[in-house]
Parts: sequence; structure tokens; C-alpha cells
Amino acid sequence: MNRALALLSLLFVFSFASCEDVVNLDLETGETKLVIDAEIIWKKGTDGKEQTIKISKTAPYYNNSTPKVSGAQVRVENSNGDVFTFNETEAGVYKCTNFIPVIDADYKLFIDAEGQSFTATEKLTSATPINKIEQKIVPDFGGEDVIELTFYYNDPADQVNFYVTDYQSEFLIYPEYEITNDEFYNGNEISTRYSHEDMKPGNTVKITHRGVSKNFFNYWKLILEASSSNPFSVPPGNIRGNIINTSDANNFAFGYFRLCEADQIDYLLK
Repeated sequence: MNRALALLSLLFVFSFASCEDVVNLDLETGETKLVIDAEIIWKKGTDGKEQTIKISKTAPYYNNSTPKVSGAQVRVENSNGDVFTFNETEAGVYKCTNFIPVIDADYKLFIDAEGQSFTATEKLTSATPINKIEQKIVPDFGGEDVIELTFYYNDPADQVNFYVTDYQSEFLIYPEYEITNDEFYNGNEISTRYSHEDMKPGNTVKITHRGVSKNFFNYWKLILEASSSNPFSVPPGNIRGNIINTSDANNFAFGYFRLCEADQIDYLLK
């Protein structure tokens, strides 16, 4: 009986070993859409003059590259009528070198690309500076010790605030994001924690802490929920940003025009 069971187990292992071939699914390709990455970010300690907007297209899942959109006309105007032109410096990358950031000022984005016109409006939102960063060792869910960073900042009491933070380092392929609001912490010191199993002494973690609008906070919350959703759940619908196609409302672009003040710190792990 034990011999039969052992033989059956061995066959079971071999059957799984023979199923390790890579299978490319025949996925349906959707309609190609423009993707507008338009973040105006004013980092504390800089004049904010240099800003970048990137324009690309959606691509099939198995494509190794993202199609860039060249030849677009890109500009931003503020409520005073000042015009900031973004010139193409490489395929799909448009840069401005004379931008004037003003907290709480309204800005409007204008893009003409591939025969279509797009526009969006947003306010530049302030961010409180990071007061301090603490590092300690904590156990993770598997019982192993990992490094944990905690950064602190004071939330203003006279306004409702929303924050988006990203972490970048050599152990991360892509930035990792965290969103926070002051619903339960208004006017108090807020602490935000971050850890990763691959963090180790000698790594540098770049922390970019942004103040954002409520609308962008809600948009980014949907993005994060979709990216970490259960693979067996119903796929979410297209998440729409604030960029409007004034030529054809049905031919919308992906992306969100946002203007953020940010505090950025490069922290060397000890």
C-alpha cells in the first residue's frame, strides 16, 4: 500500500513538472488610447521652473515597448494668462524650463496630438515638509526581521489635506505608492511607515511626499485598488482622469493632470 502511494505521488510530481511550459494567452486587444503623464511637481528647495510631460499610447500586453507620441503641441496656462510652452526634447517627452509654480493657483493644460485636442484644469496643492525620519527593526509576517522607516510631518489644522507618497530605491523595479488623508489626524503630526523585505543597510530610499487635490487622491486610490486587486475578481472598468478630449469626448485619454508641491528626501539606510 505504501509503495503504491509513493508511486502515485511520484507520478503526480512528474505530471506537474511537465506542465511548466510558458503559455501566451490570446488576449483581446482594445482600442489604442493616448496616455498623458502630466505631473507638475514643485520640489521644496527648487524654483520649479523645469517640468516634464510625457505622451505615449497604450499597447498590447505582450509588447516590449510603449509607443511614444511625437509632434504634439503642449502648453500650460495659469489664471494670470501666463503661457508655459513644453517643447519636445526626445520622442514623447516635452519639457518646460520657465514654469512659475504658485500654491493654490489654477492651471490649465492644452495638448494637440494626432489630430485631437485635450484639456484639463487643476490647482497647485501645497505639502508640509517632512520633519524627521526614524529607522528601526521590526518582525514581518513571516517572523523575519526587516527594516522599517517612519517619516513624520505636521498636518495644517485650517484645511483638509490629501497626500500621495512614493518610494524609490535600487531594490525596487517600480516606485511604490502610499496615499494618506487627514480625516482622523487634522492639525496633528502624521506618521507614515514603510518597509520592504529587500531593504538593507547601504540602500538609499528616495521619499517623495506630495500634497494633492481631493480629486487626484480619489483617482489614485482607484488606481492602487485596481493594481492590487484579487486576480479572480471582476476586472475594474477604465479609470478616467481629468483630461478631456474637446474634439471627441468618447475618444478620451488616460492620465491625470496634477500639480503638487512635494518634499523629497534621499534617506541612507543604516
